[in-house]
Amino acid sequence: MQNSVSGFDFNEEIRSLIQKVRSVKDMPSGLVEKCENLILRLIKMIKIGNFSVEFESISEYINVVSSIPWGKYTEERLDIQLTKDELEKNHYGLDAVKTRLLEYLAVVKLQKAKEQNLQITEIQDTQASSTKRDFYSEMSKLQGSSSHAPVLCFVGIQGVGKTSMAKSMANALNRKFIRIALGGLSSVNEIRGVSRTLPNAEPGQIIKALIRAQSMNPLILLDEIDKVSIQTGARADVMAALLEILDPEQNSTFVDRYIDYPIDLSNCMFIATANNLGGISAALLDRLEVIRFGSYSDQDKIMIAKNYLLPKVRTATGLTKEQLDFDEDVWPLVIRPLGFDAGVRQLERTLTELARKVALQIVMGQTQGIKISKDNFRDFIPEDIGIYS
Repeated sequence: MQNSVSGFDFNEEIRSLIQKVRSVKDMPSGLVEKCENLILRLIKMIKIGNFSVEFESISEYINVVSSIPWGKYTEERLDIQLTKDELEKNHYGLDAVKTRLLEYLAVVKLQKAKEQNLQITEIQDTQASSTKRDFYSEMSKLQGSSSHAPVLCFVGIQGVGKTSMAKSMANALNRKFIRIALGGLSSVNEIRGVSRTLPNAEPGQIIKALIRAQSMNPLILLDEIDKVSIQTGARADVMAALLEILDPEQNSTFVDRYIDYPIDLSNCMFIATANNLGGISAALLDRLEVIRFGSYSDQDKIMIAKNYLLPKVRTATGLTKEQLDFDEDVWPLVIRPLGFDAGVRQLERTLTELARKVALQIVMGQTQGIKISKDNFRDFIPEDIGIYS
């Protein structure tokens, strides 16, 4: 039997794969068995000289399943006051949205407390065995978390803070945040993966999200869920896959075609975003709890620019308040672009462009600091941005 070709040690590679599988704690026993069977297949193929045909495929498969964070969870934090402070710190206005999110967490917290009290009572009353105690202890970790609440869907036009609100939720809940962009998604394979036996085999976006998060209970943002492919067949397939992922009755046994083994997504928290609801199937929409984001008024934008965006831009460009500041009466000239922008994305771009110009002047020794006023703001903001003076 030939065990090496051109310096490639087959036996060493086999041992490495075996060690990789055995080193992963909490991998489901059925998946461990599946990996071991694939390795046995490689060993048999060494004897007939076709080792290299399957090695790359099996090695990559084992690398992927070993990278999934089996049994790894961040401890969820259901602190209403902390969440309120996080939302207030990062978002101006949107009071109805913030209130709805706090109500959402309050209900989850009460459900969790009720379930834990019920479990303790049942254990005491029945004098359960240690095995039963372990079962209830495990269930108390998995049930009553925010992942078992209805799936939220943030709906609003671009730039009103849907994604940043989801990030704030993840920070407040102590969950890892992962964004999956669904805009223009043209194939269900991007969600479900491609089988290991087919060309271009790879796991789907959900499995990739778990690997990136290195946690089995991240907050996963399904961004622009209404913008999947307009092709009827592709849209229907993607919506069906999303339905399985978001439905608590189905997502505990989600099967990615590449992994080809049921994976429990019930501890993930999913939030979807959309500009409108027209592109979402009725069956999927039935699983979503819609929270609408309104547009910002000019006065809202002034407050956001002064208290949120300007400090952020200063930090990003290395400027201090002494180096870049604004007169109060110049803000109305800065916040409105040509036409009406309901969000604040263009406003942030405007402030960033202005800050870069100030930074250049400071570095070149032309000034030690600039205060933007009605007299000089056109020196830093070209006439195609902001209202005309």
